[in-house]
Order: sequence, then structure tokens, then C-alpha cells
Amino acid sequence: MGARTNLVAVLALVAASTACQSPAREVAALSEEDRSALEGIMQEWARSALAGDVEAWAGLWVEDGVKMNPNAPAIEGIEAIRAGFSGLNFTEFTIAVEEIDGRGDLAYVRGTFTATATVEGMPEPMVEDGKYLTVLRKSPDGTWLVAIDCWNSDLPPPEAG
Repeated sequence: MGARTNLVAVLALVAASTACQSPAREVAALSEEDRSALEGIMQEWARSALAGDVEAWAGLWVEDGVKMNPNAPAIEGIEAIRAGFSGLNFTEFTIAVEEIDGRGDLAYVRGTFTATATVEGMPEPMVEDGKYLTVLRKSPDGTWLVAIDCWNSDLPPPEAG
């Protein structure tokens, strides 16, 4: 009888605790307006990088953003992200958006890119074809900003010299 009483007590407790929980709130899917804004941000990303407009590019980020470049530690915070952009001179930068999805105030954009840039201290231009995944957050004023960006190259690693 003791085990059965314990089982009934546990079941009653579980039933009572789930009955007190509020129902899950349905989070709205992205609107067409949101999707258009997210596409626009990615194109502005490429445009501002190509123009060398560090302030416009940095203005697309949240203050506590994280940039994850390949073969390097994560870059955290807008000031460090801005500093990592200096020294780059893009001569080509195109972005293709392949997927946009999200809910509420969180979205991601996945796609591909092609970039060519001269980099301070490097004798040859850096050429990249790759893919990216960018996570964006919607601000209280309705604008979307980059929270996390991660990319990697489709090119084979350079041969050891």
C-alpha cells in the first residue's frame, strides 16, 4: 500500500503543477516586412564593407555582438568587432541570402559570399568564397541588428610552405 500511495501522491503533484502553468505563448513567425528588412541588412553589410564605411557596417551590430571568424577566437563586443574591421580594404564583396527564418524578435540568415580584400601586413589580397550564418535580434524600435555572425571558407586551406 505504501508504494501505491506514494505513486498516487506523485501523480497528484504532477497533475497539480502542470495545471498551474500558464499555456505556452505562441510566438509569431517573421512577417514579409521582417524578411525584407533582414535581406536588406545583409546587402547593406556587403555595401558598407565594400565602401570601407566602418561606421555604417558597425551600426548593423548590437553592442554585445559576437563575430566568429575561422581559425581565430571569437571577437566579442562592438568595439572589438569594429577594430577587427579596420585594416581591411574590400575590392569585391557580394552576399547571397539562401534562407531566412525566425520567430518573434530573433532570426537567422544563412547564405554564401564572395570577397576579395587587401589586408594590412599581407603581401597578397585575401580571396574568399564561403558561407555564413548570421543571428539577428529585433530592437525595441523594430530594427534588426546582427547579434552573432559566423562564417567559413569553401576554399581549401593553403599549402604549408
